[in-house]
Amino acid sequence: MESKNILSREQLHELIKDRQPNICQVTAYRENRKVYSDCWNGYKPDDCTHIMSATKSIMALLIGIALDKGQIGSVEDKVLDYFPDYPVKRGEKTIREVTIRHLLTMRAPYKCKGDPWTKVCSSDHWTYSSLDFLGGRKGLTDDFQYQTVCLHILSGILGQATGQKTVDYANTCLFGPLGIPEHRNYLAETAEEHKQFTLGKLPKENIWFCDPSGLGTPGYGLCMSAEDMAKIGLLCLNKGRYNGSQIVSSEWITEMTRPRAVESENFRGMEYGYLWWIIDREKNIYAAIGNSGNVIYVNPERQTVISVASYFKPTVFDRVDFIREYIEPFVSE
Repeated sequence: MESKNILSREQLHELIKDRQPNICQVTAYRENRKVYSDCWNGYKPDDCTHIMSATKSIMALLIGIALDKGQIGSVEDKVLDYFPDYPVKRGEKTIREVTIRHLLTMRAPYKCKGDPWTKVCSSDHWTYSSLDFLGGRKGLTDDFQYQTVCLHILSGILGQATGQKTVDYANTCLFGPLGIPEHRNYLAETAEEHKQFTLGKLPKENIWFCDPSGLGTPGYGLCMSAEDMAKIGLLCLNKGRYNGSQIVSSEWITEMTRPRAVESENFRGMEYGYLWWIIDREKNIYAAIGNSGNVIYVNPERQTVISVASYFKPTVFDRVDFIREYIEPFVSE
């Protein structure tokens, strides 16, 4: 069926250049075959952008791999089981009941409004500093409370469970098997470097932002190309398999992308899985979404994966509608 939104390759290139000017790369696969790849803003196919909060979704895969290996016992494990030396504040009871599932579904209780960037990122121990904000007098309300910086607790859990730094575990258990280039830690020595890492428009290397102890930030900070983002999407589309190998269990992919309603009007009606956004409950379309329009879009019904890599632009929060209106019809033809 003809659609007014089905463009030629040249038209799509110009449309993105004119209307989505901070897009650097787009890659698309259909039925496990690459059907589209293009670049803008002087980027080459293997350059990386900071994929912002899409990092969270990669972290969900790492947690799943650790669960499959028995390194993490269960999503019902209490968070504090992994930090026996953490000094719980007097009178604080709620923190003792918080589980890994609460973190993965953004339903952990925090004693802060918004992200306490300065307090966490200027501390010597980002995990413990994040734990300081966990809990509170309201108890386990099960309210959806989207967090980025305090999600660092997940990196702490993964490190305690595996004995490895986040980037090393990712290289060995996820990136390597997918053919994604080996990543290394990037530590910002100053607040200005931290800011420039986020705001910079130039291509990045294969790096993962980390804390002073070398734990990668799970809520942001991973740098990837659209091609490598698409490999993450293909892994999910194929229920944890890639090139004939089971990288993460199909059961984890199913549970990770199971929709849970979000009681908020701030997220355009989307639902949430384990650090993945559910775009369409009926069709099980889901996506990793990062600020500035970094997206890994997975549509099982059409056997399609579309990844978009972008440099920082503060007015762009996600590109799902643009993908569905223009890119998906193009690659589905």
